Amino acid sequence: MKIIAITQARMGSTRLPGKVLKEINGISLLKIHFDRVSKSKLISSHILATSNNTSDDILVDYAKQNQITCFRGDENNVLERFIECLNNYKNIDFVVRLTADCPLIDPIVIDECIKLIIETKVDYVSNCIEPTFPDGIDVEVFNYKSLLIASENAKLNSEKEHVTPYIWKNSNLKGGSIFSALTLKNNIDYSYIRLTVDEPNDLIVVNELINKFGLHQPWLIYANEIIKNGNVINQSIARNEGYQKSIKKD
Repeated sequence: MKIIAITQARMGSTRLPGKVLKEINGISLLKIHFDRVSKSKLISSHILATSNNTSDDILVDYAKQNQITCFRGDENNVLERFIECLNNYKNIDFVVRLTADCPLIDPIVIDECIKLIIETKVDYVSNCIEPTFPDGIDVEVFNYKSLLIASENAKLNSEKEHVTPYIWKNSNLKGGSIFSALTLKNNIDYSYIRLTVDEPNDLIVVNELINKFGLHQPWLIYANEIIKNGNVINQSIARNEGYQKSIKKD
């Protein structure tokens, strides 16, 4: 079974420019992300998908230096970037969508999502459309056919920029009938916890967590530390702010 993971990344973040190459103890967030994803037992290949913008040349160079497979495509139509990236592969069963602003992404959660879509034979599985995991542990898995359908039919810029909205908006999760979908849910709701890096305060929090617990702990260790400390400086930041901005532009 061929399961391709694609991590999308770019240097041009408005809230924290160049965030994916920010370092913690000399290791970039992108490298931390890729090293954690490499612990997945089910992913066949993992690709960095960045843009053709010259500002992302540095990401391409970094990928070469760190033996990371890299593909470049349209800066704004990330859905089309995914399609073009996957044209280099044959007999794809499933695609895993990840984002580089999730350095503490958990390989066990990735594999749980993959197992769920294989066992149930639905078109789409995620843990973030109906979130119970922390922001920053976001995983989406979908079959290749669904991605092709989305590419052919997505019209809104938000659907193209964020890859999967056409799929999940037209699934049973949102009352649609084109795609079948399921949500991987945690037994306790941790969706109010932030483990992502979008803003400077996020980086401070993740830096503190890694310095205390290291790079390879399960997500729950990091999340429970935030709960233990109470009011952490980044926990008031809105979830999915980037997607909400895209909707307003539509």
